[in-house]
Amino acid sequence: MKVKVVDHPPIDVREFGDPGELADQLSADDVEIVREIFNTPLTGSYNWDYESANVKIRRLYELGKKFNWDAQMDVDWDVPFDKSEGPSQAGMNPFHDHPTYLALSEEEKTEYAWRSLAQVLSQFLHGEQGAMMVASQLVSCAPTYDAKLYAASQTFDEARHVEVFNKYLRYRCNVEYPVNPSLKLLLDKILTDERWDLKFIGMQVLIEGLALAAFQTMAHTTRDPLLRQILMLVMRDEGRHVAFGVNYLEDWIKALSEEEIEERAQFAYEACAIMRERLFSTVVEEEFGFDAEEARRISIDSQNGQAFRNFLFERMIPNLKRVGLLTESVKPKFEKLGVLHYENAACDAEIDWAALERPLETGKIDLVAAE
Repeated sequence: MKVKVVDHPPIDVREFGDPGELADQLSADDVEIVREIFNTPLTGSYNWDYESANVKIRRLYELGKKFNWDAQMDVDWDVPFDKSEGPSQAGMNPFHDHPTYLALSEEEKTEYAWRSLAQVLSQFLHGEQGAMMVASQLVSCAPTYDAKLYAASQTFDEARHVEVFNKYLRYRCNVEYPVNPSLKLLLDKILTDERWDLKFIGMQVLIEGLALAAFQTMAHTTRDPLLRQILMLVMRDEGRHVAFGVNYLEDWIKALSEEEIEERAQFAYEACAIMRERLFSTVVEEEFGFDAEEARRISIDSQNGQAFRNFLFERMIPNLKRVGLLTESVKPKFEKLGVLHYENAACDAEIDWAALERPLETGKIDLVAAE
């Protein structure tokens, strides 16, 4: 096994052969581990009081144990799907009437569709790795017993998400794209900040809120029953994670000074601005001959782009308000983003226990029911 240390993420697109092909041929000497090292002044804490003090957090932890699915055994990897028809429902491609797209052959259009999906799912994969590492940090630095237990269970959830998205990319898409630079910047900030509560804000409210919005958008538009099953399983986990963050942070933020609250509110705003504008990648469009800036604007203004922003800010803005980070100083900035009208929408502090306690949809997929 070879280890390569780099000072930035890989920038090359990775192509894969048929499922299982490489695994059958590679030896330990063929595998290269690519590492990018970061340093963080993490301050940990023991907790010597093992009494459970937060009923909601303990209940979320118990649900995490109860609904613990297996990415290998509980997902129907053998469900049939005709890849020649593309991964998304008709009408979802924002470039369907663009001259550059119309000039492509039918085979190229199908390849474009699958590579577009792979680019988005690759960001899911990289984001879930970041979430796994942040959750592991929270085990050490969260101050209470209940939070440490939940963060430990979340770390395993995120590991499972990394596993399942990695397998889908290799199994269905046969290609993986590098991390979006703006997503990497956000993850770096959360991972390397010394303040444990900023990690909570960044991961449990912002990144997990972003993930839920992206998963909901894709679950509504994918044609692939395998991907839909994966997304539904992952969303169940992410729903618990956001509820955990909002409920845990609500009391903590109130105890901070006004200056500390404003610092965190500004961080939350800047992260939201990145999510709204800079996570729309054009790398695939550029591969197929599109102008990058034109493609970015078309993606942002598309039906899918608008649906993503609606899902994202419809829950993120009221969550920020609930925990005390929608301050008077940042409200005008959110107004300029066009998302402040969501401030009175329902937030995740009010947990839908019935939804979180429904049986998981695991095992063989009923194609008739799925349609």
